[in-house]
Amino acid sequence: MRTFKLAVVGAACGIAMMASGANAASCGKVSITEMNWASSQIITEVAKFLMEQGYGCKVEKVPSATTTAVASLAENGEPDIVTELWLNSTGDAYSKMEKAGKVERLADVLAPGGVEGWWVPEYLVKKHPELKTVKDVLANPKLVGSRFNNCPDGWGCRIVNDNLAKALNMKAAGVEVFNHGSGETLATSIAAAYEDKKPWFGYYWGPTAVLGKYKMVKLSIGDIDKKIHANNSNKGIANPGVSDFPPAPVLTVVTAAFKKREPAIAELMSKVSFDVDTMNGILAWKKEKKASATEAAVRFLTQEKDTWSKWVNPEARKKLSAILK
Repeated sequence: MRTFKLAVVGAACGIAMMASGANAASCGKVSITEMNWASSQIITEVAKFLMEQGYGCKVEKVPSATTTAVASLAENGEPDIVTELWLNSTGDAYSKMEKAGKVERLADVLAPGGVEGWWVPEYLVKKHPELKTVKDVLANPKLVGSRFNNCPDGWGCRIVNDNLAKALNMKAAGVEVFNHGSGETLATSIAAAYEDKKPWFGYYWGPTAVLGKYKMVKLSIGDIDKKIHANNSNKGIANPGVSDFPPAPVLTVVTAAFKKREPAIAELMSKVSFDVDTMNGILAWKKEKKASATEAAVRFLTQEKDTWSKWVNPEARKKLSAILK
């Protein structure tokens, strides 16, 4: 399966380069984020393929993460496109740039949006039905192993979770906050807990293959207060509060300069949007097959023609349809 998918990618790119070479000048260089998680990497690969093979762009992928991408936009006006930007994890930095006219949101790249929260395994709730809220956990932390599995450093959720842990006084309640070193170890901790039916409590988000594979129950942290949540998204604040995670707008963002320079690509990216259930399916397939983001993108492009064909303009659709038969 892996060899076949790689062959498909290579053949498609070769045919497309010949087909679109004459029109390469119609689109210049484009830089786009490649965030350090799977769904964003797949979105980037799909967008890259459409831009290069449908529009003749020269695309550069920029390895990034939420906080670093926003900082780069603010300081350097780069990259041109930031995709799968979780707005609820950007604090005030993004909104300030948007108000200043430096950046524009083009699309909700995940529909109806992303989900974030604090979870426990379904089997744990069946065993202890009293576990419904985080307050229930703090009242009896041994039920969840007295540990909270936190995000890695550099992730926006790490800042929010640290502030929530402080506001909830989790340490005093007997809950150790364990900071994972990577997204991989965070995911592995859920898989390991499930294998042995052990307690687990921590942060996770969707769309992900993990939430698609393992049945998890989202606990209520408290009422949603958008002002408190926005404040909690800022590092080192003195007055964190308690708010659950609001439904998360997940955006594709471009610089104003890029939109003016490449209006056709901005129009394309304004239409690129993945249904969360579809993305969960892609992610589950990717994990099961041990496939790359490129291979997962090819699977989507070959199997979801009715979806992506609505994103591109007629000329690009003609080119891409000839490649992805």
